Amino acid sequence: MALDILAMAPLYQVPTINRIGPKTDPSKRPADSLKPFVPSKIKLTTIEAKRIMSVLDEAIYKVELVTLLSYVASNRGNVEGMLGEDIMRAVREHEDLCQVLLEIVRCLKEKERQLQEQDEAKEEGWLRDRRLSIELQKSSLPPLRQQIKDSTKNVLRLLLSNPQAASFLQMQTQGRSAEAQSLIDSLNELRGFLFEKLLTSPMEARDKAQFIQDISKQNSVNQQIIDTLENELAERMKDRHAEEEFEDLEAVHREEKIMLEELRRKHQVLVEEFAQIQEEREINSKKRMEAEQEMLHMVRAATLIQAVWKGYLVRSLLRSRKKRGKGKAKDKEKGKAKGKGKK
Repeated sequence: MALDILAMAPLYQVPTINRIGPKTDPSKRPADSLKPFVPSKIKLTTIEAKRIMSVLDEAIYKVELVTLLSYVASNRGNVEGMLGEDIMRAVREHEDLCQVLLEIVRCLKEKERQLQEQDEAKEEGWLRDRRLSIELQKSSLPPLRQQIKDSTKNVLRLLLSNPQAASFLQMQTQGRSAEAQSLIDSLNELRGFLFEKLLTSPMEARDKAQFIQDISKQNSVNQQIIDTLENELAERMKDRHAEEEFEDLEAVHREEKIMLEELRRKHQVLVEEFAQIQEEREINSKKRMEAEQEMLHMVRAATLIQAVWKGYLVRSLLRSRKKRGKGKAKDKEKGKAKGKGKK
């Protein structure tokens, strides 16, 4: 089910964040440079940014529904009462199309395997007819794939027009495959990255890039100093053949060791500060994600309540009209009875 969407799951790679080297010497930089680069805004303010997030949220929501169609098809008895006849009919039609596609693909693979095994044993005419049959079957795949796409859109349309059914289906997470869940997790992670990107102003982005560039440069300088000191130490240790010289080298070694330890200490402090900054950013990002999810749940709940309330109003209106109709019928009967009495 939903072959085009599920086929994307193994291709998605979660981005990795490389470890960043030490910053510049804290004594030579202002204290503000060590503050975490957290976006100054916590909410989207521009219409474009809100539209982007709305499109992505809608796409994730639809993927969540589509990846559960296989569960619906294999558990019809459990979900038919909640989803309704129209949705179940559309799901069955969608499943039939998918089964036809899978069967055609299986037959094509089998024919191609047989063709390869008998490529030299059979006559040229038989091989030509076999290849023509395979090509004809392949030509039927694009229209069938388009039918499956249209069928998927139709099922989604029916689900979105029935919020109660969609909410029920969305809660059946145990029926989703591991690959589909991995895709959804990746999409949610992408949403977090995109949300943080939209919150970051151009000036904040430039400051962040400059900050990382400064750290990398200083790390390179520190590493060069360490390499130079280690090389000098190694060379001097080789030439230590006399004792008045041994004492001199020992003193130099102690000084260089002190310098090396100082550089390592500074390097460790900067690494710890950067780890703290990264942790605070992750915590803030998680809080924003939770707030967004809570708001989304509240909006969907409000939509469901409105739909139920509208249904109640319609039923109340129909009952009142029915009562008025009965009242008019009784009045007509009374009028007829009075007319007969006068006669």
